[in-house]
Amino acid sequence: QVQLAESGGGLGQPGESLRLSCQVSGSIFRRFVMGWYRQAPGNERELVAIITGGGVTNYADSVKGRFTISRDNAKNTVYLQMNSLKPEDTGIYYCRSSLGPNHYWGQGTQVTVSS
Repeated sequence: QVQLAESGGGLGQPGESLRLSCQVSGSIFRRFVMGWYRQAPGNERELVAIITGGGVTNYADSVKGRFTISRDNAKNTVYLQMNSLKPEDTGIYYCRSSLGPNHYWGQGTQVTVSS
């Protein structure tokens, strides 16, 4: 069973930065497509950013130019660098690993952006 553990959430002010990390168990991390998703209160979970095993990335329009997803295959870890935070970035951020039809989720980490 693949296990994911997010960390790095917390409280930030508008314009500040936060970095999220997600460590994944197992030995096939480099094969996973890794993604960050978020869910704001009352909203559905939405894709924030994804990165393939080869490092190809894609972002939601709302975070392009502000967020950067990256991965360290040697550490089985994916990161989300969040810059120029906005109040609308508030939500629970989830890490997901995907291999074919199989998806695994972390427990989520809260990010709150408020002055």
